Amino acid sequence: MTAAEKWRRDLAVWAIPDEILNQALESPWIHPPVLFDLPEVIGRSPSHDLAREALGCEASVLDIGCGGGIATFALVPDVKRAVGVDQQAAMLAMYERNGERFDLPVTTIAGDWPDVASETPVCDVVAVHHVVYNVGDVVPFLDAANDHARRRVVIELPTAHPLATMSGAWQHFWNLERPEGPRPQDLMSVVEEMGLSPRLVVWDGPMRTEQNLDQAAHFMRVRLCLPKEREAEVREFLASADLSPKRELATVWWDVTH
Repeated sequence: MTAAEKWRRDLAVWAIPDEILNQALESPWIHPPVLFDLPEVIGRSPSHDLAREALGCEASVLDIGCGGGIATFALVPDVKRAVGVDQQAAMLAMYERNGERFDLPVTTIAGDWPDVASETPVCDVVAVHHVVYNVGDVVPFLDAANDHARRRVVIELPTAHPLATMSGAWQHFWNLERPEGPRPQDLMSVVEEMGLSPRLVVWDGPMRTEQNLDQAAHFMRVRLCLPKEREAEVREFLASADLSPKRELATVWWDVTH
């Protein structure tokens, strides 16, 4: 089994069983824009530092799966031009508003990566934050990212699948065991298999959370495929949970040689 096949297999087992999914009245695969906007203060991180040092004369960044644009706007004032790609119009609207806020010229491209690669310009740095765990067919995704980077590709991801934080809830409400992989080391293996030379940095960062307990309960109830009348139970479960404000993150990066 190749590293890419293992990555695809490990992600596939995160699928929700049909007997649970078929009774859901709302899609559990939600990405609420409110969770992807900029924090009041963008903290310094290895991901931001590695991207900043690779900005060339153009000082441009391509932010794939941009959301509100933390990977972009953390580079202000060094970055001079930015391109954001996202499949959700609400995310792109947020990215554009943040461009105005930081007085940074931004271009937005709507669609899935790498489907929109042909209409996306090359930039000094390609940043991919908290996206790759959603990508089963990861080689074309990474290959297109590499092709669009003039100097460096910087990928940020948690060291455990983002849905792993819900494993206790799945056990509590559905008696369902959830998987554990893949891990950043698995992504490294894929990149190495592609003939590239990635490097890995592991670090502690803040946990991105909902604005309040009611919002958290709503989003988790939807993700758990539970009906509206059980939202109070989810709220009670969350209120009693011991949630860490920190999480372990990884940055996988490589310099482009073409």
